[in-house]
Amino acid sequence: MKKKLLDLTRDKIRLKHYSIQTEKSYVDWIKRFIFFHNKKHPVDMGKSEIEQFLSYLASSRKVAPSTQNQAFNALLFLYTQVLGIDMRDQNIQALRAKERKHIPTVLSKEEVMLIISNLSGIYQLLVSLMYGCGLRMQEVLNIRLKDVDFSYDKVYIFDSKSLQDRTIPLPQKLKILLQAQVEYVVNLHADDIKNGQGTVFMPYAFERKYPNANKESKWQFLFPMKNVSKDPRSEIIRRHHVHPQTLGRNIKEAVVKSAIHKRVSSHVFRHSYATHLLQAGVDLRSIQELLGHKSVETTMIYTHIVKELNKDGVKSPLDF
Repeated sequence: MKKKLLDLTRDKIRLKHYSIQTEKSYVDWIKRFIFFHNKKHPVDMGKSEIEQFLSYLASSRKVAPSTQNQAFNALLFLYTQVLGIDMRDQNIQALRAKERKHIPTVLSKEEVMLIISNLSGIYQLLVSLMYGCGLRMQEVLNIRLKDVDFSYDKVYIFDSKSLQDRTIPLPQKLKILLQAQVEYVVNLHADDIKNGQGTVFMPYAFERKYPNANKESKWQFLFPMKNVSKDPRSEIIRRHHVHPQTLGRNIKEAVVKSAIHKRVSSHVFRHSYATHLLQAGVDLRSIQELLGHKSVETTMIYTHIVKELNKDGVKSPLDF
């Protein structure tokens, strides 16, 4: 039986080891593209239809540039990887979404500590580590027991957004708490093994190369879910890491309790980490390496933030 287009797309995405978030996003954009053109098959469409769809997103839907780029990348993947039609040299010209440059929200140290104090349990430790190491949400959730080195006081980040592995100093204030968390996960994993479970999702081809590694304690997530769940791809019942939406909801509730009227997301703790390091005199290149930025230009946004925060000498005419 011939596979459907979206199933072929999923197969190709999994073959290339893209994340499940990317899979869902790409499949969704391809669906939207097909429905936008009245269910016409992509094989019967091309440059013109892609340009119409991308222009529609910018002019009618008013999407952000990053959203439009994501849609474009999904369609490029469909044509080049699934259909075998190379669209990269087609010079696709679409109305571009207007790029708005936003100054990232930054919390003071006092505000960070206040929010953390209004979190509890695993979420308090999660956010503390996120701020203490300047991690993205997905990076902190993907940490496994083997990635925390208590002997050398390092946290290892693998397969990050920048595709560059890096090490970050382990916050000493969290060391005892993290050791207790590791012990908790080891005991939890032992219980799962007794219950006939205990496997964990393995990155890339590790599961085939090391078939028993998925049952080892060191590969378990540092911040696991309370309950086991069905893997959406393999349908295996196992324990995954805390869900991003659950973490986001807990952060939002803590911000409300703290009565902080800033727009706070998980990424704000990363911005605050970088800004506070810069204010403490850490050089830009070191911060770039700690954050895992490919280019120092990306890191330079924090120099602008510090400059804005230090405009104490400029007063309003009302205060003259």
